[in-house]
This record gives sequence, C-alpha cells and structure tokens, in this order.
Amino acid sequence: MTPQAYCRQQAAQSGSSFYYSFLFLPPAQRDAIMALYAFCRAVDDVVDNVQDPSVAASKLAWWRAEIDRMVAADAASPATHPICLALHAPALAYGIKASDLKAVIAGMEMDLQQHSYVDDEALSVYCWRVAGIVGQMSARIFSGLDVTSQGQCDTYALHMGQALQRINIVRDVGEDALRGRVYLPLDLLAKHGLKLSDVIARKPLIVDGQLVPAMVSALKDCAAQAKAHLRLALAALPPDQVRNQRSGLIMGRVYASLLAEIERSQFPVLQQRVSLTPLKKLSLAWRSWVAPQGAVRALQALAS
Repeated sequence: MTPQAYCRQQAAQSGSSFYYSFLFLPPAQRDAIMALYAFCRAVDDVVDNVQDPSVAASKLAWWRAEIDRMVAADAASPATHPICLALHAPALAYGIKASDLKAVIAGMEMDLQQHSYVDDEALSVYCWRVAGIVGQMSARIFSGLDVTSQGQCDTYALHMGQALQRINIVRDVGEDALRGRVYLPLDLLAKHGLKLSDVIARKPLIVDGQLVPAMVSALKDCAAQAKAHLRLALAALPPDQVRNQRSGLIMGRVYASLLAEIERSQFPVLQQRVSLTPLKKLSLAWRSWVAPQGAVRALQALAS
C-alpha cells in the first residue's frame, strides 16, 4: 500500500463528515488534504485512545520529532510513517509549515494537560490549535498551486475552523464528559447556574429524558458562538475564491446542518450522538460542489 492509499483508507474509515468534502477534489489536492486529515486524525487518536497520559505525551513527542524528520532535507533518519511520507510533497507545494503541524500537536497536548477552560478566550486558543490552523492549511490546499491566493483565505479559514470546532463541542458534550472533559467554558456554565461536576456526571442535567433548561440555554450560547464564527468566515471569504474553497464550504454546510438538526431536536447531546446520514452528507456535498454560491447562501441562512 502506498502512503497516499494509506491516508485515503484512514479518511474513508473514519466516517467523518470531512471525508465528503474531499471526494470531488482533483487527485493531487485530494491526496494532499487526505494526508493532512490522516495526520490530524492520528494525533487526535493518541489523546482519545491512549489511557496513560504519560504514554500519550510520549507518542505526541514522537510525532513532533517525525514532523522535524519530514521537513529536514538532509535528515540522517528520515521520516518513516506513511502519513508523513504522503504529506511531505504537499507540505512543500502548498506552503504547510512544520510549525503549523506542531500547533495541532500542541492542541492535542492541551487535552492531556487540562479538561476545562475558564472562558471563551482560553477556549479560542484550543480551537485555533486543533481546528483554526487546520482550516488555514486546508484552505491553502484548496487554493491549489496559486500561491498568490493562498493567504487571502486565512481569516476565512480561521473562523471556519473555530466554527466547526464549536459545533463539535456541542455535538460531543456527552462523549467528552465520559472522558472527564468539558469544553463549555466555566464562565458560561456559571452564567446558567451550572456546575462542571454536573456536566461530567450528566445525570443531574437530564430530567424525564430531556435536558434541563439551563443546560439547553448554555448549549444555545455555544451554538451562537459557532454561528458568529460562521458569519465572520463568510464575510472574509474573497468572492473570487468561492469556487476554490468549495471543499471548505462543504465542511461548513454539513456541520451547520448538523447543528440545525441538534437544535431542532432540543439538544439531546448528553443522551445520544446526533449525526446526519451518509446520504444526507453526500447530497449536501454534491449540491455545494456544483453550486458553490448556493452553498454560501445556504450557510448564511444556517448561520443567521
């Protein structure tokens, strides 16, 4: 199996909504974004699947060293992981720096070091590392080899990454609580009279199978933050880059549609995982690809 085939396999097996945004890209860009996705998935899995924090930290340190080996032109010990072998050429072609990839690792290390965030400012740092910088790297790939346009979409991509991560936070509240993690900021919980321990325990916040109104209100505030970042992203997207950034718009539309479904269902995220069907995701992806301006309008409506 080639390194590129390995990354394609990792992306396909993940079942992630992101996979559907990659399907229609030209082969070179598709391989590049799948290699980047495989890297993000691999370091995220370290934190989620390794029980011993010290072992997880060692694995993340290995990935940091592997990135150094990947970018070193004359490394005595070159990179060996198939993800880095697949990512090396795209990193050079699309201006992806070692520091960008290491920022993602730093975000994963935050999950080992803390399990809650004081306020939105602190949460924004985490979201930038695990999603904002990923959005910017992705936007550079989506721009193709037109280096002059790669930097034009950085603000758009930063806010799109922030929005998608905050939607993830809403969707995954229950699963994260099982791991002892709560990404809803402490000041937001306090505003609604909620305690961190109640979110982790989950049961105190569920009455007759429904979330208590205070928790619903807190989640609505988090959803509102996600929508605010979506609006900022769309406002920053240069009109002449809409077509190039179709894959990012697909991501945004799928995630914003997921958030709308969560809202319609009255935020049952402590009781179950809400998701869109693969057919729904594929339909949204196809419609956004063939009509990117329609995707922008749909996103504007979903973010209102």
